[in-house]
Amino acid sequence: MDPARRRQLIARYKDGPRVVREALDGITDAELDARPGAGEWTAREIAHHLPDSEMTSAIRLRRLLAEERPVLDGYDENAFARRLHYGDRPVGAALDALAATRTVTAELLDRMTDEEWIREGTHSESGRYTCETWLEIYAAHAHDHAEQILRARSARS
Repeated sequence: MDPARRRQLIARYKDGPRVVREALDGITDAELDARPGAGEWTAREIAHHLPDSEMTSAIRLRRLLAEERPVLDGYDENAFARRLHYGDRPVGAALDALAATRTVTAELLDRMTDEEWIREGTHSESGRYTCETWLEIYAAHAHDHAEQILRARSARS
């Protein structure tokens, strides 16, 4: 990945909390809890998934940087949603956690060297996993979920 592409993805990563907050702006409780379809998450559930995923991803990046070829475990997102009370918690602190985690991780991204970007480990579900792989995934993650929130909030329960 060339440095210009990296800078573009880092900027998108940093913008993630803004697009999520924008997607939730003015949302009603009914919209927060509207389920767009069987097995799909509500906007509230997505809002709680984001910081949990973000904290997990932040540790993955740190392990890639600090350890030699770490094995990065996947996790059961649906179990997190069920067991961590995604369906009835307020979303304010979750959005703050998303923003804070992205801020401290962005500080690392801004300082990484070319050698650090190519460090790699193995993801338990997807195999070879580099810092660049990480960036490609998480630069899009919040934006993708912001779009999912917009779809979910317009659903009728």
